[in-house]
Amino acid sequence: MKFRSKQKQEEGEETSFWISYADILSSLLIIILLITVYVVFELMQTKQNVTESLEEITKAELVRKEVLTDIQLVLKEKGIEVEIADNYSILRIPESTLTFASNNYNVPVSMQNELGLIGKVILEVLSQDSKSDFFDTIFIEGHTDIRPTNRVMGNLGLSTFRAISVWNYWKNFVSQRYSDLENLRGDKLFSVGGYGETRPTTDQQTNEEEFRKNRRIDVRFTLRQPSSIEYKNVMKLFDEN
Repeated sequence: MKFRSKQKQEEGEETSFWISYADILSSLLIIILLITVYVVFELMQTKQNVTESLEEITKAELVRKEVLTDIQLVLKEKGIEVEIADNYSILRIPESTLTFASNNYNVPVSMQNELGLIGKVILEVLSQDSKSDFFDTIFIEGHTDIRPTNRVMGNLGLSTFRAISVWNYWKNFVSQRYSDLENLRGDKLFSVGGYGETRPTTDQQTNEEEFRKNRRIDVRFTLRQPSSIEYKNVMKLFDEN
């Protein structure tokens, strides 16, 4: 009798062990399932966010292209030449429209009218349908030719002062609204900078015509978010997984 009782006890303990083990496995499977569902949800949510960001930045790139194209077309109708460069990110004012005397940063009197019209058209196009909201910063960038200046500021300073001269002209003689324009973060939209002789538009500079082409102003339109290429790379990683 004792033997049978002991045997039943051992069988009961073994059954309890397997039941407990099965419960543990079931719990682990539930935990793994929950983790899997959570990870999948997070990935789907991230992918959705990236997709929305990609759509937004792609739209911004299209708006930038539209803005620069509209500015160029309106100015062309007025007989003023401007160029679009760097994959529709720069509005270049060529030397035929605006150039600077060597070693000088003042806007020539003979070119002030054309510069004023450029500033007016830029402001008008940016104001249409709140297009300025798509930009982080619009840089007025000054440049010099390859020859060194005798000014203490050097070519870098000389080019920056050329950009400041353009900014001051637009702000003071075109519209005070230039000073009021802001991006969506509330930062001022326009800024100035200089590159000196470091970004020439000609392969060489050996005569006055080539020098003049590099004493120029570029207006760079930067979007408020990273380029769509970065988003596409992230999307590619999601698609591969």
